[in-house]
Amino acid sequence: MSVPTMNSVRVRTITAGVELTSALELDRVQAAAAFLTRAKRAFENAGYEVQTVRVAANPVIASLAPAARDQALDQLRRIDELVASHGAIFNIGPILTEDRSDDSMVEWSQALVRTTQSISFSTAIATPDGGVLPKVAATTAKIMVALANALPDGLANFRFAAAANIPPGTPFFPVAWHQGPESFAIGLESASVVERAFASMRAGDDATEILRGALNKMLTPVEQLANEIAQSERRQYLGIDTSAAPAKDRSIAAAVEALTRTPFGSAGTLEACSVITAALKSVSVRTCGYSGLMLPVLEDPLLAQRAGENRYSIRDVLLYSSVCGTGLDVVPIPGNTSADSINGLLRDVASLSMRLRKPLSARLFLVPGKKAGDMARFNDPVLTDSVVMKLD
Repeated sequence: MSVPTMNSVRVRTITAGVELTSALELDRVQAAAAFLTRAKRAFENAGYEVQTVRVAANPVIASLAPAARDQALDQLRRIDELVASHGAIFNIGPILTEDRSDDSMVEWSQALVRTTQSISFSTAIATPDGGVLPKVAATTAKIMVALANALPDGLANFRFAAAANIPPGTPFFPVAWHQGPESFAIGLESASVVERAFASMRAGDDATEILRGALNKMLTPVEQLANEIAQSERRQYLGIDTSAAPAKDRSIAAAVEALTRTPFGSAGTLEACSVITAALKSVSVRTCGYSGLMLPVLEDPLLAQRAGENRYSIRDVLLYSSVCGTGLDVVPIPGNTSADSINGLLRDVASLSMRLRKPLSARLFLVPGKKAGDMARFNDPVLTDSVVMKLD
């Protein structure tokens, strides 16, 4: 197997799945974290940069009564400390999975983010069996409003999202969750691969074919290594979430613009999103999770710049999601946005997910003290400064 250069593609996450009971067993989490240490070392020895390792659990919190849920906070704090000692982060999965109102979850969510450093979680606003879950959406909106003031700069909402038809085994946080035997999945930062593929195109080239070829060349050795790890560790390998995740130094907006030759948000952006997604979903490796186009406004400086130039709106991102990827991701909105307004948007995301039978999510970032058009600035290594976007 050829050894890639360190800057060819970055592994955003190796995510291990673990099944827990209501006791939230530390030993099982410990075993998963130890596996991740070994898996990370294997990828690094093969020349890859691994940004994060993560543990995702089954939605055990969703099955607990309020009193038991409150008692679980102490154990979750211990889990948070345990995974941190391994350089990992943890996800408890969706805390609401059936359509019921539960305002006690609002206060509980605030307590969770205040007593842990990095635990992520979600709610299920649409499921294959239940359809759109309007009561969950309403509770979710209240949670987002409450989390906006739970930590400085609204950062708590970075760890929470509304999930619509997200399958188990998705490696990306905060919507990841687990079901079944111990497993692992891979998520990559491949926006730069997309950009380079389009930049190399000549007149008459088929964009989807060019990108598919570039992705297969990049993904095949990743899968070979993952299969070797699965065999040696006797842990199920679920696949690669091929979503073209960006970062501050790897822009998906730049990748789109390399194809359209116009600023992101211009006419042709929707088609470009469709072209990219067609390639992401037709690669030759085993895929999992979203496997679509990610458009996280606060993680991509060029996406944030184009938002500041008023080249696209939140509704446009939802439109792009109809042909591509993940929904609304780290979208900055006014800090005083009402729960009712958020609820309406969440139900739109859930309805689109059900209609198209595809996984979507909404991670809305309420920025305290900011209104639409204001500049939001963050002292955070992951988040980029951005104008606050208008919700309605």
